[in-house]
Amino acid sequence: MRFINESGLEILPVTPAIGAEIFNIDLGQQLSSGQTLAIRQALIDYQVLFFRDQQLDPSSLKAFASHFGTLHVHPGVRALEGDREVLRIHADANSHWVSGEHWHSDVSCDAEPPMGTVLYMHTVPATGGDTLFSSMYAAYRALSPQFKVLIEGLTATHDGGFGFNTRFTEQTPGKTDQLYPRHSHPVVRTHPECGEKAIFVNPGFTTRIDGLPADESEAILAFLYAHTQKPEFQVRFRWQPNSLAFWDNRCTLHRAIWDYFPQVRSGYRVTIQGDRPF
Repeated sequence: MRFINESGLEILPVTPAIGAEIFNIDLGQQLSSGQTLAIRQALIDYQVLFFRDQQLDPSSLKAFASHFGTLHVHPGVRALEGDREVLRIHADANSHWVSGEHWHSDVSCDAEPPMGTVLYMHTVPATGGDTLFSSMYAAYRALSPQFKVLIEGLTATHDGGFGFNTRFTEQTPGKTDQLYPRHSHPVVRTHPECGEKAIFVNPGFTTRIDGLPADESEAILAFLYAHTQKPEFQVRFRWQPNSLAFWDNRCTLHRAIWDYFPQVRSGYRVTIQGDRPF
């Protein structure tokens, strides 16, 4: 059921666990303080927000994202020429891989991983090209009390070399894994704005749980990866031309579905700086 909040935003929750569509706003215009606060609160409440029928270019996309924090510079992907904060997301008949094919939280290998990501797609295939999002709040809540005790207080290594080296060689020639960030973060992190607990490991960057033998680390991570990918924690976004998704990297995982080859899917992405997980 749709409802309208105090700032005039129309909100349609998509699933019980995660996701909401937002209507009655033009993101290409300067946001009021009330609109900014309402979107931030909706992001906390729903974890990923979807907007349709938006007319944006890289400059206006940056302007929108900047309402929510300082923009992040990606350590592994070449940005637009002359604009280091904007990534072009593009796939066509000549593509050999696409960004985000595997479950991940964006650049979780940073010491202060991004707070959020804003992705705008101006061109999408007629069918396919959806993005999946999974709620790490819902995944954590569904764990048994005994398993929560087991993983509470553990940390895990997130390695940019593991996440980027094999995929971005052509974009960043000469890069080695020593040049990418590598940091340890809590396996269970606390959201700094609402205090909710979330699982914070992902197959895209997490290489091991610190301080455990390799077989124990692998077993726990394998369980957590399978658990966090359960359909009941997910929302699936079907893109339309000129749609935008804004998600909270602190409490979600996402995955782009590449089922549309050789069709074109194209747009721009910016990320927003975050803080050190605790």
